[in-house]
Amino acid sequence: MIFEAVCLICVAILWGGTNPFLKKNSKDITTIKADSAIKQFLLELKYLLTNTRYLIPMALNQLGSILYFLTLQRADLSLAVPVANSLTFVFTAVSGFILGEEPPKKNTILGVLLILVGTFLCCYDNYLVRYKL
Repeated sequence: MIFEAVCLICVAILWGGTNPFLKKNSKDITTIKADSAIKQFLLELKYLLTNTRYLIPMALNQLGSILYFLTLQRADLSLAVPVANSLTFVFTAVSGFILGEEPPKKNTILGVLLILVGTFLCCYDNYLVRYKL
């Protein structure tokens, strides 16, 4: 149970920590213009595949997806999904703030706190059910 929880937290860190980098390092894709949809697609694909500032966070993000897939084989699904997805939001907010995005508003901070409390309650409830305390 502890191992799975640590893996899910690592997934959330990999997903949430890379989201602001992916957003920041793919902004220039909107400046690419082409005559046809196929050429547009190929130029955008070329941009992404040659942009190491985008590729490294994307690789880490995908590593998080692989870890998530492997963890789902052992973890309780009713716990794994809320933990990974809710904590991803928390780490995205923290990473964005560290990168210099606008400071979180009161509602965002309240949301992060509620997510942390809700995640803790899910884990605690799952622990109680599993060990019949």
